Amino acid sequence: MPVDPVVEAAPMERRRWMSILAKARADEVVQAWDGLETRPDYVALRAPELGLMLVRGRMGGGGDAFNLGEMTLTRAAVRLESGETGVSYVAGRDRRHAEIAAAVDAMMQSPALRPRVEGAVVARLARAQDERRAAAARKAAATRVDFFTMVRTRGPA
Repeated sequence: MPVDPVVEAAPMERRRWMSILAKARADEVVQAWDGLETRPDYVALRAPELGLMLVRGRMGGGGDAFNLGEMTLTRAAVRLESGETGVSYVAGRDRRHAEIAAAVDAMMQSPALRPRVEGAVVARLARAQDERRAAAARKAAATRVDFFTMVRTRGPA
């Protein structure tokens, strides 16, 4: 049975759009979703639910792992009327954000819906995140201090 390459999206590609959806601001996700001309009907497989997740860290990036603390998390799972299933995990307690992210994940797996949602939602959210990163980098660069060392040599006393 042949598999459509869009349906079997590369794991790295899916990871990219899931990351964009999870890191986007909730108001931007809702605005992009509302901006879609048509939205497919979907049924909640897992209604958005709140919980806690243990966050682990490493000292210096290479040391032993340790438990840093817990953070709130909202997860959701939906199935489109065409059969695609989407899931989402977003930081915080915004149920609508999680539900829309799951629906967009399902739409990105559909050959018919992906072109429409990729530009209107995912690319739009990615641009907003890039703009925020660039603004933060400009702000940091404006306060940057370049230190230099002057070497003085002393002659014989």
